[in-house]
Amino acid sequence: MKKNLLRDSLDPGFVKKTMRIMRLTAILIFGIIFTVSAKSYSQSTRLDLQFKGCTIIDVFEYVEENSEFIFLYKNQDLDVNKTFNLDLKNVTIDQILDEVLNSQNVTYDVYDRQVVIRKSKETDSVKQLQEKTITGAVTDNSGLPLPGVTVVVAGTTVGTVTDFDGKFTLVIPDNAENLQVSFVGMKTQVIAINGQTNFVVSLEEDSIGLEEVVAVGYGTQTKRNVTGSIQTVSSEDLKDLPVAQITQALQGKVSGVQINQTTGVPGEALNIRVRGQGSISAGSDPLYVVDGFPISGKLTDLNPEEIESITILKDAASTSLYGSRAANGVILVQTKQAKTGQTKIDFTAYYGVQTLSERGRPDMMNGTEFAQFKKESYEDAGLDVPEAFQNPSQYGEGTDWYDIMFRAAPVQNYTLSLSSGTEKLKASVVAGYFNQDGILINSGYDRASVRLNTEFKVNEMLKFGFNVAPSLSSNKTPSKDAIFWQGGLLYNSLLAWPILDYQNEDGSLPLTAWAPGLGGFPTPNYYRAAKEIQNETDRAKVLSNAFVQIEPVSGLVIKSSLNFQYESNKNKYFNPSTASSGFATAPPITSFADYANNWIQSWLMENTVTYTKSINDHNFDVLTGYTTQKFSSNLMSVSVKNFADDRISDIDAATIINEDGTDGDVQEWSLISYLSRFNYNYKNKYMLSLAIRRDGSSRFGENNRWGNFPSLSGGWILSEEDFFPGNGLFSLVKIRGSWGVTGNNNIGNYTHYALVDLGENAVFNGSVESGSAVTNLSNAELGWERTKQIDLGIDVAILNNRIDLAYDFYSKKTTDLLYDFSIAPSSGFSTFTGNSGELKFWGHEISVQSRNTVGEFKWTTNFNISFTDNEVISLADNVEALYSPSPFPGNHITKIGERIGLFWGLVHDGVYDNQEEYNNSAKASASAVGTVKFKDVNDDGEILNTNTGGDRTVIGDPTPDFLFGMTNTFSYKNFDLAVTMSGSYGNDIANQFETGATNLDGPFNVLKEVANRWRSEENPGDGLYGTTKYNTYMERDWFNSRFIEDGSYLTIKNVTLGYTFDVKNITFLKNLRVYASAQQLYTFTKYSGNNPEVSTSLDGSAVSVLNLGDDYAAYPVPTTWTFGVNVGF
Repeated sequence: MKKNLLRDSLDPGFVKKTMRIMRLTAILIFGIIFTVSAKSYSQSTRLDLQFKGCTIIDVFEYVEENSEFIFLYKNQDLDVNKTFNLDLKNVTIDQILDEVLNSQNVTYDVYDRQVVIRKSKETDSVKQLQEKTITGAVTDNSGLPLPGVTVVVAGTTVGTVTDFDGKFTLVIPDNAENLQVSFVGMKTQVIAINGQTNFVVSLEEDSIGLEEVVAVGYGTQTKRNVTGSIQTVSSEDLKDLPVAQITQALQGKVSGVQINQTTGVPGEALNIRVRGQGSISAGSDPLYVVDGFPISGKLTDLNPEEIESITILKDAASTSLYGSRAANGVILVQTKQAKTGQTKIDFTAYYGVQTLSERGRPDMMNGTEFAQFKKESYEDAGLDVPEAFQNPSQYGEGTDWYDIMFRAAPVQNYTLSLSSGTEKLKASVVAGYFNQDGILINSGYDRASVRLNTEFKVNEMLKFGFNVAPSLSSNKTPSKDAIFWQGGLLYNSLLAWPILDYQNEDGSLPLTAWAPGLGGFPTPNYYRAAKEIQNETDRAKVLSNAFVQIEPVSGLVIKSSLNFQYESNKNKYFNPSTASSGFATAPPITSFADYANNWIQSWLMENTVTYTKSINDHNFDVLTGYTTQKFSSNLMSVSVKNFADDRISDIDAATIINEDGTDGDVQEWSLISYLSRFNYNYKNKYMLSLAIRRDGSSRFGENNRWGNFPSLSGGWILSEEDFFPGNGLFSLVKIRGSWGVTGNNNIGNYTHYALVDLGENAVFNGSVESGSAVTNLSNAELGWERTKQIDLGIDVAILNNRIDLAYDFYSKKTTDLLYDFSIAPSSGFSTFTGNSGELKFWGHEISVQSRNTVGEFKWTTNFNISFTDNEVISLADNVEALYSPSPFPGNHITKIGERIGLFWGLVHDGVYDNQEEYNNSAKASASAVGTVKFKDVNDDGEILNTNTGGDRTVIGDPTPDFLFGMTNTFSYKNFDLAVTMSGSYGNDIANQFETGATNLDGPFNVLKEVANRWRSEENPGDGLYGTTKYNTYMERDWFNSRFIEDGSYLTIKNVTLGYTFDVKNITFLKNLRVYASAQQLYTFTKYSGNNPEVSTSLDGSAVSVLNLGDDYAAYPVPTTWTFGVNVGF
């Protein structure tokens, strides 16, 4: 019964239905946009006019104020003093003009939104005598041409705009006196004509220009008036980067934000930390907000081409309006919206190849070297050498499992964007398809997505809109990433013996990479396992929101919005009888499979009122609101085995449902919030902001569900003061500071309840009886984890904004840590979830943006560097330290007075070279001459591998001392080049792969350097590797400093070279650009592994802050070479 129910739940009909809806949606919206675009504005716009005693100028002004029409005419061509009455209803522009111009000696032409009025033909000869033609060119102060500059006769509507080369031609009245030349971001110039007919105009940049507007919580604000610590990355900064997900494009571009691509698994999310690790066990991920909607999960299913801008809110004042979930920062994502008066069609595409870098390839023994190693191991142990190892040279190079398991893989992306906007309707649609084959065989990621954004303006008081973004994605890998014992496909394959073949001479695949008589353990053919094991996840997701906004009086905005997220995840893991990825589990085995389906839905309703008012030099902005959100998920899973045929992986083909193999899980949580914010500035020089949010969460105990999260920030634009030197050096000097409190409720949904397990059986009167047992203690006092943060910063712009600098110092304390603390066994429980402990984080952030050269050759630089530190202030009562969890507990320590998650182990001190050294040194019980030697830290004459009372100590630190990033962009004529780099310094990595790759017991292949091991007192080797004569579990299993490496790195993240074609003579093209790009080009590091950004767990679970920096042979991050094209119509 359960099998049928699960089969129905996993039916692909939902996916097909979703695809059908997406196609229909796209067709409908394409039709709307093309209809809007094709229909002439002049034909569709209708007006009502009622005038008494008006002039023709009154009519023109009224029409311009109530529509998008612009009139071009000369006053002397019209009788501007004539008055008349009008009473016209629902008329077009042509009907209006016919009415008001019928007695004038003029004609008119309507070009969409432009109305050109001129004298009738019979006066052309007179007109020619009264006009003249002028020409000219407009450049910036470096001499580069400026297209799109407005050139008009001052005081008239006679004008034109410059072409692609900055040139213009204009017919002007013979008596015209001045030209007015203007351009966005430039100072307007008025030039005397004085009989000239050719002009060369150089415009200077306006140091103020249009103030940049940036997203903040629940609204926008001019960057000049922002008092918190935020950083915005625009679509211009993100364009032409061939990335699968938008967070890859942020690497190296934002100060104070650590973005690590810890794995190359296609479709896997990046790891993002804003100002360090925020919590011990309640999560450190930032909150992601897309178009105002806090979403569950990350941004992997979002097409980068949909993004208009990304803003990172870092300090408490900026994040406080998101209260309970903002302790780890907030990432605001704004998607692209249509703009009034613009119709755009854009197509972008790229195709590329991913390759595996040779840097980081493990230098394993080849066939001959490994056979020689095995031969010597038998000889060292005094055993007979098997025949297979008596002639090592017969194997030659053997099988290179690294080359077998990896491949060059294609990646491709296609996006079509359409948008159109009028005064009444704005609509945009972005449709995209992304496909990435993984460099590990049988892995990959697909994504198809559509986004529709609309906005309807009913009148000056009312507007509403809705957005919908469905997507389908599919991930597949032959196994989970970086698992050692069970399912450790990648790890184990790299340790496979090179003397065995992955393929028979006839092309068939053997079941094992092992043969009788070779010793060791029977191991599977990992290549076959990678080809045949199916680990697939299909996801269907919809994000949508709708809003209505009313402005009953000027400055008062009332807005209500409803947001909805739906997600369906279907996973299948099928392991046929002919394949296995685990160590010492050679097939044939009993085939098995796991199936799961998880439905997620979340809705959020928000109601806000905003009032903006200016009284003389006093500017006010007040916001208040109420929000409520509910999340629910429903998981169903089943485990089965013994399939009748390995070629059929459907659940119905299995003959056995595993005992306890069916499971279900329902989760719910809800949040209610009240929020208010008051912004004030005086003369745009002194700024003050107050905010508070009150949250009630269902995740906490009944006595502590509500939390208050206030904030205060202020700013002073010092450069606006009269006493500030007015020498033109400084464009802006702003001092700012903030304080605030944010919260964290990222724990289980029912942690505060006493939970009862109905499946707890017990032996009673000699028989097993079913029963129930309490498995979790209730805690009515369980409450919020809180973070208090202060931030002090200064923003400086100098040399007419040629150089922008920003500096921030921050200090934050996280208190009332949410954690499962150990309790007395006499309670009947081992742990108890409560609030206890305190962490401290602090750091410095510096960012610099500069325009280094101007002119025909341009060069700009964006550089940032962040210094970060942390300290454990306190833990639970009577707890001095926490140790990392299983499967290998204690490799990390979180100790009062130290940083979080330090590496904790023995200090490697070489090997016991001779008997005298052995006799005079501390030793473990299994030590002998030629075995590994550890430092006697506590100086008691004995080596103990225990967390307390032994010789373990701090042997490394996974937290970097500082992070940095830099982007340089260059342009010369139509060419452009961009180079982005990022890196970190001071962090260590535990190369856990080498614990297996240097194992001396013989079941694995080993690194070439193991040949330099200890052979005898006369031949002690390099002091790193002991003898193969004795059991060497200590070297492998006793975590020690030999496996700690410097993880500092500098990676060239992206290099893009592009060329923009001149398309001014191609009427249907707006722009055309081609480019070539290299992603993850090269990494400079001392770390011997593939990826210094790595941080993986042994069992494939989420990495805790208590055990960061471990590398269990993670999926490598490839170098991607792409060629792309952008076309605008």
